Amino acid sequence: MVNRHQDTDDTPVTPGRVATASMVGTVMEWYDFFLYGFVAALVFGQLFFPKYSAVAGTLASFATLAVGFVARPLGGVIFGHFGDRIGRKTMLITTLTLMGGSTFAIGLLPTYESIGLWAAVLLTVCRFLQGVALGGEWGGAVLMAVEYAPPRRRGFFGSVVQTGATVGLALATVVLFIASYYLSKEDFLAWGWRVPFLLSIVMLISGLYIRMKVTETPAFRSVQEAGKIAKYPIVEVLRDHPKVVICTALVYLGAITVPFYTVWVFLTYYATSVLKLDRSMVLLGVVVVTLFLTLVILFAGSLSDRIGKKTILVVGCLVTVAVAFPFFTVLDLREIKWVWVAMLMMATPLWVMWAVLPAYFTEQFPEQLRYTGISLGSQAATIVGGLVPLFATAVLPQYGTWPISVLVLVCVALSLGAILALNRGELARSTRLSGARTA
Repeated sequence: MVNRHQDTDDTPVTPGRVATASMVGTVMEWYDFFLYGFVAALVFGQLFFPKYSAVAGTLASFATLAVGFVARPLGGVIFGHFGDRIGRKTMLITTLTLMGGSTFAIGLLPTYESIGLWAAVLLTVCRFLQGVALGGEWGGAVLMAVEYAPPRRRGFFGSVVQTGATVGLALATVVLFIASYYLSKEDFLAWGWRVPFLLSIVMLISGLYIRMKVTETPAFRSVQEAGKIAKYPIVEVLRDHPKVVICTALVYLGAITVPFYTVWVFLTYYATSVLKLDRSMVLLGVVVVTLFLTLVILFAGSLSDRIGKKTILVVGCLVTVAVAFPFFTVLDLREIKWVWVAMLMMATPLWVMWAVLPAYFTEQFPEQLRYTGISLGSQAATIVGGLVPLFATAVLPQYGTWPISVLVLVCVALSLGAILALNRGELARSTRLSGARTA
């Protein structure tokens, strides 16, 4: 049944409209965050850390990448607190503005050649602000969609928001591909890398326009009307639901973060710098595979409404375990077509699991603590995930790729254990979505 709430234009607010609005803003958020990862792998080492060797410069560049992941839990706590106190919509507008402003600023930064060490400092500050913004973005965006959705369609409408990640990734890669393909290496290093960052201002303006037209969720309004607003959400969620927070973090760690930064960010570096494959073709592969998997996300979200979210997650974990070692075996065939195949091997189970997380995580927390709980659990996991490219680049020269595969296996095993714990009914079955009352 459609929610009959009206926005400022007196247009009915439907679950589809809310999910789409959340997704559009999320596209920009993930575009900005992914863009940094790719450029860090390709050029930041040369531009901001030129005094180091090629490997050391890449390590330093990936270290600034990791700063964004350290900042994400902080953003989860800050925006989760206010999202549970004053509402989801206000926080989503704030995170979008912070992310867009930080990304645009990166495109204007002087390099080491101009201001020396301060260039790296400013780059790190911008990356930190990106991390804070994204840490508060994801939890709010998925809540907007799931809390508006009918009870039997939460998996699907949650997956609509999740396509913002793949579309954002594809857009970032397309812009980089065009710049890489049409510009010489010298021009790309001199100015071409800045263009994708500066273009983010267009998405910022359009994203803000769309999000301003969405009303607050029925679940949060119910909490307000019942006088159940938590005074200190972070305190309450850690006191009353500590196991759920830990399990949420473990699920996100092995199912999403570690596989993602193995298959996308590190793969870009490995295929271009180690295997010496054509950078443009590697980036094109990312675009093609990602756009295909956008459809897979929607299918998986819809399927989860029929067979259950737990089933999707368990199968996804098992497939990831199965491909952890073959992933690098296929990459080492040193042909572009096999790089694309390797992407599909690791990315397919990743995005299938990604599709069901909004509805799955939302159901684990009471509505008055939901923004904080989802954000804290998921973003805490990204600290480890952000270190994956750094770890992989460091161990590769001496040990090869097997430690990276072992890391994937260990983290996925932790996720699988957390999924089983969350579904035994012993952790967070005390509440149900208030959307069941309002949808």
